[in-house]
Parts: sequence; C-alpha cells; structure tokens
Amino acid sequence: MIDLKKYGIEMWPEEKIQAFRLALLHWYDQEKRDLPWRENTDPYRIWVSEIMLQQTRVDTVIPYFHRFLKTFPTIQDLAAAEEEILLKTWEGLGYYSRVRNMQTAAQTLVEEYQGRFPETIEEIRKLKGIGPYTAGAIASIAFNLPEPAVDGNVMRVLARLFEVNLDIGNPTNRKVFQAMMEVLIDPQRPGDFNQALMDLGSDIEAPVNPRPEESPVKEFSAAYLHGTTDKYPIKAPKKKPVPIYLKAFILQNQEGKFLLEKNDHSKLLAGFWHFPLLEVEEEPEVDLFHPILEVSEAVDARTRLEADYPFTIEWEEYQFPQVKHVFSHRKWHIDIQLGQVKGTPELPDGSLWLSAEEFSSYPLARPQQKIWEMFLSQKTDGF
Repeated sequence: MIDLKKYGIEMWPEEKIQAFRLALLHWYDQEKRDLPWRENTDPYRIWVSEIMLQQTRVDTVIPYFHRFLKTFPTIQDLAAAEEEILLKTWEGLGYYSRVRNMQTAAQTLVEEYQGRFPETIEEIRKLKGIGPYTAGAIASIAFNLPEPAVDGNVMRVLARLFEVNLDIGNPTNRKVFQAMMEVLIDPQRPGDFNQALMDLGSDIEAPVNPRPEESPVKEFSAAYLHGTTDKYPIKAPKKKPVPIYLKAFILQNQEGKFLLEKNDHSKLLAGFWHFPLLEVEEEPEVDLFHPILEVSEAVDARTRLEADYPFTIEWEEYQFPQVKHVFSHRKWHIDIQLGQVKGTPELPDGSLWLSAEEFSSYPLARPQQKIWEMFLSQKTDGF
C-alpha cells in the first residue's frame, strides 16, 4: 500500500469520503452523458468504446463505435475479421495498434474463454492491449468490481481535489492516483463512480477553460477553495514531434488509374494502402508564388522511385502545397510529385492500379487521405 502522506496527500476521513461519493453520484444520476456504450453493461461494448476513446474525442468516436459494432457485433466476429476490413472499419481513428491488439485479444477470448470476457481484474489485464485503466473500466462498469479506472480526466480531477503536486504526465506517478482512487471509489456503484469522474473531468474540470464554480463537488476541492485551479494538474510540456520529410508520388496510368502500394514493411500504418512514399532530407520552405520544384531533390527521389518501378513517366512540374500530418512522436512533411505513366507496365506484388472509385474498398490511413484531398483540391483549381 502506497503511503500517500509521503507525497503530501492527506486523504479525507471516512465520513467526508462518503459525502463526496453521495454528491458525485447524485450529480451523475442527473447529468450523465447519453452515450451509446452506456445502454447496457456488455463488457464487449465497454471494451470497444474504451479502446476507441484513447487519444480520441467522444464526438469523433460515436459514429466509429456504431459502425464497428455493426461490422463486428460479437467477439467472435472481431476475432475472425480480415485485416483489410478491420483496418477499413478503423480508418481515420489513428493509433492503429489499438485495433490490432483488440483482434489479438478477441482471438484469445475465443480460444481460451469460449468467447466471453473473464470476470476478474487479473484475467482482464492479461489480454493484449488492455492496461490498468481499461481493465478498471471494464471490471467496474461490466462486473461491478470496485476497481479504479484512472485516466487523464480522473487524474486532473484528483489533482484539483487534493492539490497534488505531481506531474500527471509522468507514468510513474499514476500509481499514486491509483492509490487515491482505491480509497475514494464507491464500493456499491464503482462503475458509475468511475464514469462520473470521467464526465466531470471531460467537461466542468476540463484541461482548458474549466468551470470549477459549477462542480457538484466544489466544496470538496482544495484547488477551488484556495483559488489554485489554474495551477493543477501539474504537467510538463510535451516534447515536440520529430519532423520527417517525405515525397509522395501520385502516378496515373493511361486508363486514369492510380498506383497504390500495400504497407507490408513498416510497423507504422502496416496493412494500409498508400501512394508510393520515400523519405528524403529536410528541404527549405518552397515559395508557392514561384512553383518550381527543387530540381536536385526531385530528381533524386524520382530516381529512387524508378528503381522500384521502371516505368516511363512524364513528370508534372507543379508544386503542391505541403501536406502535414502529426503522429504522437513524429510530424510528417509530405511533398507531392505527380506523374503520368506511359504504356501498361506490370506491377510487383503488393501494388495495384486503382480507380478513384475503388479507393473506398481499401484502407487508407489519414496521411494518404490528406494527400488525395490535396490532389483533388488543386485539380479543381486547374493546375
């Protein structure tokens, strides 16, 4: 058991904890968000929603949740899903390892648990891609076990309630907030208690523009009472993502179809289809009022491409605006190269000529969608 006093945290006496639970749950009963995964306590639905909600806003998740459950209504359906259908269903949500881990876990559930979720926190945590937070959410909401579900929203609320002087972005500090929640959680309604704190942290106690004066538990909040809400939670600034510079090649054949490759090599966006991409050295910003390609870089990238595709290509000397896409730890800067392929050359395995109408049948990650959107916007402008 962690000694919370060591971290300067003085927990409330039992009478105050019970009053806090009562106030929070009363508010939740009146104000809880109407969310599709709260219609019942099916652990599969809760699991899908919690994985989707990692790094993703609720309003973005809702249509994906409906589509995912329609495509894979059961654990067995998810376990047996074909990769391209799985990725297509997740397309646009990002962090694709989430859905790959979900399928691996679903296969484990089918093989070892007859397609049913285990009902202990220890067994739930053994499943691929399920960490302490997701395990706590499933255990408490689906099985009414008094297990904390500590995410960023919950840590923010706790940091303000007790003026916790710990960096919530430091993973080693999570155990402290976990220990606090083990004291506070309502043993009779643990799932509702966890969800109440999530709702409170996502709205009234939001990271930006909080409204602590509207909090149903403001009389319990040290930060509200001391006027220090703006100080908490403590969080060190994120490191800037590493810049990566790429050339994307939009190659069109004489039938009007486009060349796409399947990513079977890189772990990032593995299994997705994309326009040929090559990493290059950093280039200076291009003046779009003088749309002339950087000849040396362009020729070098084209030469490298032609080593993989010995096509006869007529290159369009047009400078597209740069496409940018931010991942968690890197930022892609993508320059588009447009070319017309002559003849009907054969393609190596893992490449296809696709019409624009066929794109909807293949999973395309968000960077590729941005490239295509840029191409269409410039084409409309008459390049």
